[in-house]
Amino acid sequence: MRIDIVSLFPEFVDQCAAFGVVGRARERGLLSLHGWNPRDHAEGNYRKVDDRTFGGGPGMVMLVEPLRRCLAAMRGADPVPPRVVYLSPQGRRLDQAKVRELAALPRLALLCGRYEGIDERLVQAEVDEELSIGDYVLSGGELAAAVVVDAVARLQEGVLNDAGSAEQDSFEDGLLDCPHYSHPVEHAYGTVPEVLRSGNHAVIARWRRQQALGRTWERRQDLLAGRVLSRADQKLLDEWRQAREAVPPGEEAGD
Repeated sequence: MRIDIVSLFPEFVDQCAAFGVVGRARERGLLSLHGWNPRDHAEGNYRKVDDRTFGGGPGMVMLVEPLRRCLAAMRGADPVPPRVVYLSPQGRRLDQAKVRELAALPRLALLCGRYEGIDERLVQAEVDEELSIGDYVLSGGELAAAVVVDAVARLQEGVLNDAGSAEQDSFEDGLLDCPHYSHPVEHAYGTVPEVLRSGNHAVIARWRRQQALGRTWERRQDLLAGRVLSRADQKLLDEWRQAREAVPPGEEAGD
């Protein structure tokens, strides 16, 4: 997969993508990352890329022409047409379903704004989709772009050493992930649940599903809103809630 980053600071995203899963994806040739700076396509001695907003008010707006020329150069660098995504607080909220959709693309272009944003005419003419990573404001779109790159890269086939790891992640099935434990079994902070040490894979799978349902109900009921649970899942959730209600305040439900 190819991802192009259009930004005044493309090296920022490149550095973020040099480590961990994304770095491994690049090393294995499963992901290529290419930076494009609109300032390289601006005119004049000062390479101006922004100006004051019409109508008055504070802040500057990124200009159409440097971005238009930059995007044209980016599009022409590869025969595969990219899907251009503008990282913006006004965009649709990024979720795992959208990440899977983007990860299936052969080429993706991420447009990062700065200042008060980008001239709306450029957005309307050149952008396929606007995405937001949350209801808060950042100094620019680079951090959001790094989030998208990481989320998309880990879904590329062959990136994760264990393909089942991604399938078990939070949100892959519309639920939060279950709790995880490692060594030692006994610790001052608690004991690993006995069910996870049983070796009974069917029982472990049932426990994990129940914990995922319970954790989602407890922490993110919005993920369950409008979702029709199967009879088996509803039974697991009911059992989890009953066990939770039976635990005295200040204690954790056991396994």
